[in-house]
Amino acid sequence: MILVRIRELLKLYAQRKIRPREVVEECFRKIEETKHLGVFISLDYDGAMRTVQILEKSLTKKLPPLYGVPIAVKDLIDVAGLKTTAGSLFFKDNFAKDDAFVIQQLKKAGAIIVGKTNLHEIALGVTNNNPHFGPCRNPHDPKRISGGSSGGSAVAVATNAVLAALGTDTGGSIRIPSALCGVVGLKPTYGRISVRGVMPLSWHLDHVGPIANSVEDAWIVLKVISKHDVQDPFSQRAPLREPDFEKFPKGIKVLKVAGDFVSKADERILKIVDEACHVLKRLGAVIEEKPLEWLKDAAAANGLITQTEAAAFHRERLKDRPELFSDDVRQRLMEGASTSGVDYAQARKVQTMTKHNFKQLFSQYDLLVLPTVPIVAPFIEGENAVEMARRLTRFTAEFNISHLPAISVPFGRVDNLPVGVQFVTKWWREDLLVQIAHAFERATREAP
Repeated sequence: MILVRIRELLKLYAQRKIRPREVVEECFRKIEETKHLGVFISLDYDGAMRTVQILEKSLTKKLPPLYGVPIAVKDLIDVAGLKTTAGSLFFKDNFAKDDAFVIQQLKKAGAIIVGKTNLHEIALGVTNNNPHFGPCRNPHDPKRISGGSSGGSAVAVATNAVLAALGTDTGGSIRIPSALCGVVGLKPTYGRISVRGVMPLSWHLDHVGPIANSVEDAWIVLKVISKHDVQDPFSQRAPLREPDFEKFPKGIKVLKVAGDFVSKADERILKIVDEACHVLKRLGAVIEEKPLEWLKDAAAANGLITQTEAAAFHRERLKDRPELFSDDVRQRLMEGASTSGVDYAQARKVQTMTKHNFKQLFSQYDLLVLPTVPIVAPFIEGENAVEMARRLTRFTAEFNISHLPAISVPFGRVDNLPVGVQFVTKWWREDLLVQIAHAFERATREAP
């Protein structure tokens, strides 16, 4: 298999043992092979080959960090010359004139954009059961959902069609499909990554981040796209520290979230989280557990903010042609449009208090550990998409509303389906987050 890890691929390029053309051909062969999973909305073979020609003429001893790396992009993010459909009939002919800021950074780093991935319509949902472009199916069982809304990106990585992909995360949309498909999904601190050129869902909650097959690969992509964007009012200038992947940080205090907050999760998943904590303890962490009952309202507040701000962005479309939205998306947009100013203000108050409580918590602990999702991937047929959104974001939305960085790492299986364990650190400490996640991954996963 040509598609290895990013660092290994660059080494092969530098040694001239392989060429970008071969990698891209293998990538598109794999995409064709997994077409039945509904991963991509559009492909760009010609554009990828044009990039290959440029890269093969510019091979030097010191390669840029993503030289010749095939990457898939969620179809919510603009790539110049390609459609940005947002998985919606409203945007089926919406060609992007310019690259999103994150795409500019990927291209500067030598990445090869191969196509745009399937998503839950306008990113407002977690099943990726898209009636307009077809459902995105779980590679471990095609009768089950991929999770969403960045489902296509997660499946593209899980099937080794690409080495990494970009997703967006407003309530868990990177971490949920990553957990259900058995890959790594990283949501950085809010404001770390520019959202210019990314279709909004919720201005105060949207995050862009990488999905990859390893923590290190996710970190490599994160480093590339973590540039301050002066044209993005939400972008913040914050240093990105370098993690030490060679050792586990000393004296790390870990809190395993317990109590009623996690009690409705599948007991087998909770047992896997217990096992993950044992691994961290063996690595040198000090583990404590306690309930965080003040989190009980955070996910609901996140959902209310999301659908209210989504209704504001899609206001004219909802007013003029509501029937073009899929049923579950239309329902949530209409709920958002009817939200009172009082209820929205109350949700923003919950956001402020949640941030405050986390600030206090992270003065005592370095890391939180909890499940990414409470269940394994459900079947595509027979599930209520609105209810599923509430259920699957149960352990993820808290870190959107609080703007904290979080990562889902695959660990263990239930019913022969992947399970994700979620790690969370304080704001701007993605370096610590990936250092711990990488050590955990190395201790628990076999080499590819």
